Amino acid sequence: MDQMIRNPQQEINMNINVKSKLDELVPSRYALNIGDIEVIVISDGVLPLPTQMLGHNADPSVRAAWLKDQFLPQDAFDWALNVVVVRSGGKTILVDAGLGSDPNLNLPRAGQLIHRLEAAGVDLGSVTDLVLTHMHMDHIGGLLVDGVKEQLRPDLRIHVAAAEVKFWEQPDFTHTSMPQGFPDALRAAAKQFASQYHNQLRQFDEEHEIAPGVVARRTGGHTPGHSIVRVASGGDALTFAGDAVFTVGFDHTDWHNGFEHDPEEAARVRVRLLRDLAKTGEMLVATHLPFPSIGRVAVDGDAFRFVPVFWDY
Repeated sequence: MDQMIRNPQQEINMNINVKSKLDELVPSRYALNIGDIEVIVISDGVLPLPTQMLGHNADPSVRAAWLKDQFLPQDAFDWALNVVVVRSGGKTILVDAGLGSDPNLNLPRAGQLIHRLEAAGVDLGSVTDLVLTHMHMDHIGGLLVDGVKEQLRPDLRIHVAAAEVKFWEQPDFTHTSMPQGFPDALRAAAKQFASQYHNQLRQFDEEHEIAPGVVARRTGGHTPGHSIVRVASGGDALTFAGDAVFTVGFDHTDWHNGFEHDPEEAARVRVRLLRDLAKTGEMLVATHLPFPSIGRVAVDGDAFRFVPVFWDY
């Protein structure tokens, strides 16, 4: 019993020793099985953005009240950045590629994907397929980091909706509401990505099976070619929703996110998806829900409620 009692100085020394051995003190990956399919959710870090980005069409007082109820700051807070690795049918599939490192945006806590993949035991050279939910820079930027392309397989297949590729040839930002600098950065990243990886793109129209039980489906809305990825096996299922759902989207499905190129259609997509998931009870993961973002959807009156899963150790 005496061995279990530490004095305060011993406790401090122990904490210092633990911290010195760890690069990060919070988890950055979470693994689960969907039937016979392995899934790993990996954090690419966090992206600080103005809170008005959550609903730029909302009454400021209503938005402020929602933020207060959620114990969130009024000016800006950290959006999660999540990607997913899926192993099925002998394929290793990366869904989205994180932010990368654009020095002009000064976002040092994002763009963590490459070293976190390594920490999770996922070698870049083992990735056979990449699925893009869309071509915003926080979903493609990881593949634009210097030295990354050289680590990838030369036969890597990059699956993306044809409508998305076409959109970025002449992107329209008329209905977005982004912080200064972001439209130019988004254009530049999409142009660079299309140039570097054009020969590896595998474009699809509405729905495309990547591997057994892994299907990408175009939803549109957020961008014209925005897609979601559903993983299903053995009676279990999980949908990676990309940017179809944001934190506030359960309570206020009609609030327009600043990055949505067609906000009205994005709201319709969001409602349809949440209704479907509430009906089936299937699991949901999304790019900007708090890590690991795995949960289910419940109907809550005229809105919805996100029900996080219990962590399985």
